[in-house]
Amino acid sequence: MTENIEFPKDLLSFIDEWKVKPGSLIMILHKTQETFGYISRPAAEKLAHLTGIPLARIYGVVSFYHFFKTTKPGKHKVSVCLGTACYLKGGGDIIEDARKTLRLAPGGVTEDGLFSIDEVRCVGCCGLAPVMTVDKDTYGKMTKAQLPGIFDKYREA
Repeated sequence: MTENIEFPKDLLSFIDEWKVKPGSLIMILHKTQETFGYISRPAAEKLAHLTGIPLARIYGVVSFYHFFKTTKPGKHKVSVCLGTACYLKGGGDIIEDARKTLRLAPGGVTEDGLFSIDEVRCVGCCGLAPVMTVDKDTYGKMTKAQLPGIFDKYREA
């Protein structure tokens, strides 16, 4: 291992329960990412050790599914929907404008560590297209003009 990482007891119990079940890796990765916010290299190495699953297989799954992150996200996770309805109603422009507003490269985190932005395929609010979420808050019928006010709300929180 390159670095020691401490897993909380509830995560260790979860891993212990699920590691013996066929096809459990995705469940274990979800719980690990829920705990830490992302799957770090030390966390992946510890998972390999605890489960007996080869590190290459763990990284194969993590790199295949866009849901899993290998870098620490911002404190506030912004998601812009690029599903069909949102894309057709300007979701692509919203993500570009959001990145410009925050001065953020794709996959990056703002200098203050507050924001990261991800493209998602659907948030289930097609009637509100285009849609953006910040943490668990949903914003529909988004326009470029709304972005600064929304981001300021989270900066001040």
